[in-house]
Amino acid sequence: MKKFLSFLILWFAFIPVFATHNRAGEIMLKQLGEYTFEIIIETFTYSLSPADRDELDVDWGDNTISVAPRFYRVNLPDFYRHNKYRAVHTFPGPGTYSIVVQDPNRNDGVQNIPNSVNVIFSVKTIIKIDPLMGQNSTPVLLNPPIDKAALGQIFIHNPAAYDPDGDSLSYELTICTEEDGQPIEGYTFPQSSDTLFIDPTSGDLVWNAPIDTGWYNIAIKIIEWRNGVRISSINRDMQVEVYRTSNRPPVNMPLRDFCVEAGSLVTYDILSTDRDSDEIVQIARGGPFEQEVSPATFELLTAGRGYSASRFSWLTACEHVRYYPYSVIIKTEDNNKELRLVDIDNFFVKVLGPAPGSLQATPTSSAIRLVWSSCNCPNVTGYEIYRHEGQLPLTQDSCEFGIPAASGYVRIGETSGRYDTIFMDDNNGGGLTQGIEYCYRIVAIYDESTPGYPSQEACGTLIPGIPAMLNVSVTDASQNGSIFLSWAKPEGLDTLEAYGPFEYRIYRSNDMLGNNLSEIDFFKTGDLNDTTYLDTPLNTLLFPYAYKLELYNDSVGNRFLIGKQEVVSSTFLEIESNDNQNILTVRKNVPWINSSYTVYRQNETSFVFDSIGMTTVEVYTDNNLVNGKEYCYQLKSNGWRLINGKLYSSINYSHINCGTPVDRTPPCPPQLNVNSFCDSLYNHLLWTNPNHFCADDVVKYRIYYSPNLSDNPALTDSTLSPEDTVYFHYPPESLAGCYAVTAVDSFGNESEFSEVVCVDNCVDYQLPNVFTPNGDGENDFWRPARYSFVEKVDMKVYSRWGNLVFQTSDPDINWDGKQLNTNRLVSPGIYYYIADVYEKRLTGLEVRNIVGFVYVFTQKDAINPVKD
Repeated sequence: MKKFLSFLILWFAFIPVFATHNRAGEIMLKQLGEYTFEIIIETFTYSLSPADRDELDVDWGDNTISVAPRFYRVNLPDFYRHNKYRAVHTFPGPGTYSIVVQDPNRNDGVQNIPNSVNVIFSVKTIIKIDPLMGQNSTPVLLNPPIDKAALGQIFIHNPAAYDPDGDSLSYELTICTEEDGQPIEGYTFPQSSDTLFIDPTSGDLVWNAPIDTGWYNIAIKIIEWRNGVRISSINRDMQVEVYRTSNRPPVNMPLRDFCVEAGSLVTYDILSTDRDSDEIVQIARGGPFEQEVSPATFELLTAGRGYSASRFSWLTACEHVRYYPYSVIIKTEDNNKELRLVDIDNFFVKVLGPAPGSLQATPTSSAIRLVWSSCNCPNVTGYEIYRHEGQLPLTQDSCEFGIPAASGYVRIGETSGRYDTIFMDDNNGGGLTQGIEYCYRIVAIYDESTPGYPSQEACGTLIPGIPAMLNVSVTDASQNGSIFLSWAKPEGLDTLEAYGPFEYRIYRSNDMLGNNLSEIDFFKTGDLNDTTYLDTPLNTLLFPYAYKLELYNDSVGNRFLIGKQEVVSSTFLEIESNDNQNILTVRKNVPWINSSYTVYRQNETSFVFDSIGMTTVEVYTDNNLVNGKEYCYQLKSNGWRLINGKLYSSINYSHINCGTPVDRTPPCPPQLNVNSFCDSLYNHLLWTNPNHFCADDVVKYRIYYSPNLSDNPALTDSTLSPEDTVYFHYPPESLAGCYAVTAVDSFGNESEFSEVVCVDNCVDYQLPNVFTPNGDGENDFWRPARYSFVEKVDMKVYSRWGNLVFQTSDPDINWDGKQLNTNRLVSPGIYYYIADVYEKRLTGLEVRNIVGFVYVFTQKDAINPVKD
């Protein structure tokens, strides 16, 4: 104890010289808005050093500097302290920014940094901000940047980097940095008996092998790529402690990679052994464990002296589909009493999207209609269609997605949306060729343009001589309405077999795909010149209709169906009403090409449908409407069809549909600012009024609050006026908390959360450095000048000779100057204290260490300090 107190006194005397502590660190960024990012700085420091940073300065690379307060502080074995700092910053606009954080106190004795005690510690992260590129957060590094190595034995470290956006990562060694993020002059990579390198793909840092003991710092650059463009890089400055030991590290069994379809369960039993029969612990880290939906698990199966077996389990889901595989790091550490060593290995899990099912190819006289089942995954963004002339088996490795370019299949088109599962292949309007077997495969496209597995093959050959539909047009939109059908006269019949007479049979279904077809009429013809039909009376207001026209050779003893007929629907108009607008969407199932659509809206005075616009796409938005007023519409499709080299016009009218605009669009969120007022114990919330810049009918606000980081903010109060943009919150237990504000408009639409703003408790536990317990009634007790939200303390006071003279857990302290367990006053003089203060903070109950000294005057004539 005396030695400890002697060290404590020297500590106070030489803080400027020996306050060395920073061992390792890195910077990570998370994008919150278009130009707004949250920074997380992680450092690993020497826990016995007095240079304990409650905050760090951040140079954002845009000529601004701000403070990042610490929100996480945990002491680890071997005198390590893990610190996390957080700040939020909005950059001025697009660009590439170099963010630097530095600390003057790099630890002493680093073997490969000359005079390391006088070299500033810094870490740097570079981020490219480009709204056209999309959201981008840097990778998350899941394995701490501190490790131990054995002299003469291979050392492996992996940062266990996981990119939440699914971008590609590469790795390289770089030079540790000093002031302003500049490379350290005189820095050298650690010497090795063979080699020191990093695998650019897996991220394995391999040191084969250390040739001297001591502390070494190594910098790893983790580079993030998107579409071949570098979009961020993180410089990790890590420290490796090399010791002389007879211990040998544990060994993981050889690991293998997996490629699975989303929805599959991956289970993998992993065995590790130790040649020295030490107890060992297996730890797994990586992207699969970071998933919000169905994260992976790693559970112990069995363990004993010299061995351990655990099971990796992951029920994959659609949300896990991405272009690049997930990396899983297996870190196995022995429990050797002399020195704990580790073995690190990794394997990859690639999750591929399921293939579309039930592909059917239905030929017509000039085109082939493809229909398939939509994928069950909600993150399907569309489908790609591939064609080959003739059947072609496709043999692929389970890790290969999409259709290889060398397969012989050619991409001929695409659809947009998960449910867009119909494609008409007419060779881009040129028509397919009779007599050729066309074969198809479909590939679903998932988020970030990631292909899934290809479908099974479906084939078809054009059918000659069948009636090709030209019109399914609503001629009377009413409860007793009508639909006009027409088709091209069949040509090219095999008259040896189909010599007539003929019969047409007409089928109808009250849907778009013909799922409930039933016969509605038939008629006979000798020359096939009858090519029109009027379906009436028919309710044409409620839903679309699909038709199928069958042609039979109807001669006596030779009746048969000629060809396989197509199903064609009427054009149906769907309307989605929104704020002052109706959004019209065309729904159809037709074999012809619609080149444009004319939009008609009913005149409220004449009740005539007037043309209001034209579109070449299947969505039309009618703007500047009056909310609450009904508007009715009809479309005319202008199309064409190529049949046996002949071009036919196809003009069809849709059903009539009506929509009433209503405000369903939430206002934009307010911009929130929160400040804590420690003296008055309240948080002051101030936000912008969206009516002033991005909305026009906000009527009130809702305030959401959470006392900590782990819980989502919950509704705590609301205001009743759009002009009331100030709120005073008096939390009952702590000023620490997270806030968000939403705007509510006159239709009850609520905006998204404002940026969630968190404030921490004020650190104001202050102790005077003098008191006079002389019984004069003035300053007789040593107690904090002020404090708030402190649950307890672990306070110890020592004399200059290292004797414990007082201790308490009471935050008020109330030391009366008497010796511990006696009724005697201590001698006048200087006393040193060390205390752990348990404060209610944003992350929960946190421990803050404070040290200092106090002058104790016990004389009756002691002069009391002036009170504030």
